[in-house]
Amino acid sequence: MTESFRRSGEYPQGDDHGSAYPQQQSHPSSSPVNPEWPPPPAYHPAPPLHVEPGTTVRPGSGHGNGGDGGYGAGPYAGQPDGSDATGSTAAFAAPPAPPQGPAPTRQRRAKGPFALLAAVAIVAAAIGGGTAYGIQELTGNDTVASSSTSTSVVPTSQKGTVSGVAKAVSPSIVEISATSNAGSSTGSGVIITTGGEIITNNHVVSGASAIKVRLNNGKSYTASVVGTDSKKDLALIKLENAPSGLKTATLGDSDGVQVGDQVVAIGSPEGLTGTVTSGIVSALDRDVTVSTDESQGQQQQQGGGSGSEQWPFEFGGRQFNGDTGSSTTTYKALQTDASLNPGNSGGALIDMNGNIVGINSAMYSAASDSSSSSSSAGSVGLGFAIPVNTVKSDLASLRAGGSDS
Repeated sequence: MTESFRRSGEYPQGDDHGSAYPQQQSHPSSSPVNPEWPPPPAYHPAPPLHVEPGTTVRPGSGHGNGGDGGYGAGPYAGQPDGSDATGSTAAFAAPPAPPQGPAPTRQRRAKGPFALLAAVAIVAAAIGGGTAYGIQELTGNDTVASSSTSTSVVPTSQKGTVSGVAKAVSPSIVEISATSNAGSSTGSGVIITTGGEIITNNHVVSGASAIKVRLNNGKSYTASVVGTDSKKDLALIKLENAPSGLKTATLGDSDGVQVGDQVVAIGSPEGLTGTVTSGIVSALDRDVTVSTDESQGQQQQQGGGSGSEQWPFEFGGRQFNGDTGSSTTTYKALQTDASLNPGNSGGALIDMNGNIVGINSAMYSAASDSSSSSSSAGSVGLGFAIPVNTVKSDLASLRAGGSDS
């Protein structure tokens, strides 16, 4: 009687009991895997197998448990990978490589984007929080702090209040005393850099032989003219031996200003340093005409009598505060009903976020006769300011000496 014995690693193929020698090897691609073969149990990976010389070993994707009578590797435990039903070649699979844990690598990679987003958020919060002054300190003394009108310079607890605006911006507003052969006059200015650059009106320093600047803390410094632009009624002066720690103003965006917006004006009307008034923007793009002749300012200084400049201007075909003369220039201005008086010229018009939106330049006085004293001329709620975007566009020219050089 014939008995059939199966060694470990050998399996019956159909009705024939073939051997596992190479010369009897069949082609695995000629026949599909037996679909009736029973599914394998979940065994541990088989240990390395030692085979006799000449035995064919095929890699498989299944798992075996090793040992005598165990299952080989393949798609199904116990069946060679790709062997046909009549083949006699035994199939052995090398044990699969131990699984590697990808979790640590994935965790490290996952941290990268989150860390980057956190860093970007911190930088955005720092810039969006109105820290233009800190950036200015890092980039140099002649860097102007600038932002849109949405950036708040005023502390959150005082945002939208006149007192909050005054507290935040007043340290950046100065009083300017200009002396010429005709006498002296008083105006205002805005500190725009920590190096001591101050923007003001051209008519405040026009023809001046000496300029004194009084800071908000009461200390006075000598200043010199850097550049003037009489056509825009702007001038840039700079403190000599400027102290450290100057508080600079933030220049906003006058294109975003709308009629009805609340504004604050800070200046030195009639020599009263640091005077704060408030109102609204009454109109936009008003054509204001002022004199470009230095002698006009000198005549007004002599006739004013109080020591505050009283610069004449023309609006709507009428002249106010005296005769503008034959040499004039016209610019587009913001109109405001914030109280402005002689001495406010060159000071700041500020939005409720603490951004400078204009430089106060002209105000209507009830006594238009130049022979009248300025004490009889008070504010009637009709003032004009040069848009701050005009200032920003003219700044490079002023630093180079201005259009009048």
